[in-house]
Amino acid sequence: MCLIGFALDAHDDFVLLLAANRDEYYARAAAPAAWWADRGPAWGGRDLEAGGSWLAIDRHGRLAAVTNVRDPSSPAGRRSRGELVADFVGGDASLEAYAERVAARGDDYAGFNLLLFDPAASSPALYVSNRHPQRVLEVPAGVHGLSNDLLDSDWPKVRSLTGRLGGALADPHAPIDTVLLDALADRSQPPDEALPDTGVGLPRERILAPAMIVAPALGYGTRASTLVAVRRDGRIEAIERSWAPDGTSVRIAGERRTRFSAARRTPAR
Repeated sequence: MCLIGFALDAHDDFVLLLAANRDEYYARAAAPAAWWADRGPAWGGRDLEAGGSWLAIDRHGRLAAVTNVRDPSSPAGRRSRGELVADFVGGDASLEAYAERVAARGDDYAGFNLLLFDPAASSPALYVSNRHPQRVLEVPAGVHGLSNDLLDSDWPKVRSLTGRLGGALADPHAPIDTVLLDALADRSQPPDEALPDTGVGLPRERILAPAMIVAPALGYGTRASTLVAVRRDGRIEAIERSWAPDGTSVRIAGERRTRFSAARRTPAR
């Protein structure tokens, strides 16, 4: 993923409400979200080159999502960041044990931000990053945003998505799915003075600035928009909308949904 907005324990109905975009080269082979047959009962998209995922949730409601940290000077990692997602939802390690394990081997990967969620844990969400000095942080209740910098960095698209997420939660009449999918499809261009300087140059910063990136000429853009809602009564709903290039623009290439109730499990190790 390259943009995530999520509300943790911030609404009477939801333990977690998450909206995210995955940005990637169109040529990189990937499978759309589905229930996995090979790595535990988990639902999410799959990277067919390295075998990992950018966002997935298992039958117990345990979720993981990863973004890269934009740093052109950083060397490529020895391991794929997508395995950080797949290994969590495909395994049975506790939230804390898994986060510490990832932090200990963080130098095996290029820069990453990893969000881990377990509704049954005493602290249900942890943030892990090999670019944060603490590496593992407990995420407090509230509305948060994550892109290609550290958690809650004040980037325009992070601020916009979290604002729209907070507004949807505050409005009992808001059609949350519609509001959040519209927010993820926002192509608004922030002013140059509001853009971060991540070392890629102003022209590239402009391309990467909107919530939805549309750059067919570069063979790159937003390829999937995902919503996940984990309700307090254990009901879970997830939606993935796929995007594909269409000339100089993009089109919806498909949409998948799943609904289920979180399964009980034995305590994680």
